[in-house]
Amino acid sequence: MITIIDYGMGNLRSVEKAVEKFCQGVKVSSSPEDVAKADKIILPGVGAFGTAMRELRKRRLLGAIRDSIEDGKPFLGICLGLQLLFSESEEGGRVKGLGIFEGKVKRFRGRPGLKIPHMGWNSVRLQGGRETGLQGLDGSYMYFVHSYYVEPKDKDIVFCKTNYGADFTSGIRKDNVWAFQFHPEKSQSAGLKIMESFVKAC
Repeated sequence: MITIIDYGMGNLRSVEKAVEKFCQGVKVSSSPEDVAKADKIILPGVGAFGTAMRELRKRRLLGAIRDSIEDGKPFLGICLGLQLLFSESEEGGRVKGLGIFEGKVKRFRGRPGLKIPHMGWNSVRLQGGRETGLQGLDGSYMYFVHSYYVEPKDKDIVFCKTNYGADFTSGIRKDNVWAFQFHPEKSQSAGLKIMESFVKAC
């Protein structure tokens, strides 16, 4: 069973529909018990970092998410679901995240011609040595909507980068954790390849 975590801030139906193309065993739930019982977990998200952490805490999901990741359960974070994995965000001040990875979530700095939020299609460049079956996606265009980006302390977890005024981390991969700043569920065939690979990964 794949559980998509509902904490009131995700594009749940679009993510669910993308997963259902490759697996019928999918459930949308806000229950920590369902997260604990799931074979795989997806954490989508749209909105503010601090509000998301508050909603996860209110639903008693923080411990369930951390425990599942530490137990090696396959995990996919999407957009805000990527950012929440890190130590803290500068959005709304200094807000603590899940702390799965060390690093900060930072806001794009305004530059002439650089619109914030970063919205629309942009290409991703896979970083070397990634043996995930996704190498063919290098240079593919994915759909983004965000004003903040992650800056991991451990550069070895960076799976792909994207340029928007400057290079930023648009995806990470470490062990059982996959997470992307873009929306694979909205990125047509290239994004669906990621969803398929996650669903079918051991």
